[in-house]
Amino acid sequence: MTEYRLTKQGLWDILEAWDQYLPSPVRVVACGGTALTLQDLKESTKDVDFLVPMEDEYKALIRTIRKLDYRQQRGSGWKKDDSVFIFDLFLGKTVFTTELLDSPLEEGKSALIRKFDKLEVRALNDLDLIISKMFRGTDVDVEDCLTLMNARGAAFDVKALEARYAETAKYDVGQDKVMRNLGLLLAEYRPGGDSA
Repeated sequence: MTEYRLTKQGLWDILEAWDQYLPSPVRVVACGGTALTLQDLKESTKDVDFLVPMEDEYKALIRTIRKLDYRQQRGSGWKKDDSVFIFDLFLGKTVFTTELLDSPLEEGKSALIRKFDKLEVRALNDLDLIISKMFRGTDVDVEDCLTLMNARGAAFDVKALEARYAETAKYDVGQDKVMRNLGLLLAEYRPGGDSA
């Protein structure tokens, strides 16, 4: 764990501590840079983002981290006083302001990364991960998405991304903006090689 970024092992250490205090099973789905870090596609992350799709599991997790001295910092953000890391915990299927088409617990919408005693950690599927990042579309989001796409190589399906992205964008108030963000990403993507 570095001072301002969490490595995969640093994340596992924190999540293992949560697991020891959970009263019942909880499934979390990593998104953003957290998902990339847990899949060894990024060395570390400064933002920690998890979807907690089921309301009862979300409530159990919040009660648990409160007991571990986490305090709410902003809407979805939780942190300990002695730490710089904020854990954004999103209820349902909305990452920040992006509502996904499907629950990440549906078949094929996330992949199991690690199972502790009670805590199950999953990673959001590639297409929804890119959508949730590119609807914001910061430079870091573009960089992370290119990293993911390049890591998947020939297996990455750009047509499937375009279709799912357009379908999700129909429900966003900033449809034109988010569609432009996709154009910016695809303009930088070089299949089979380094992106610009």
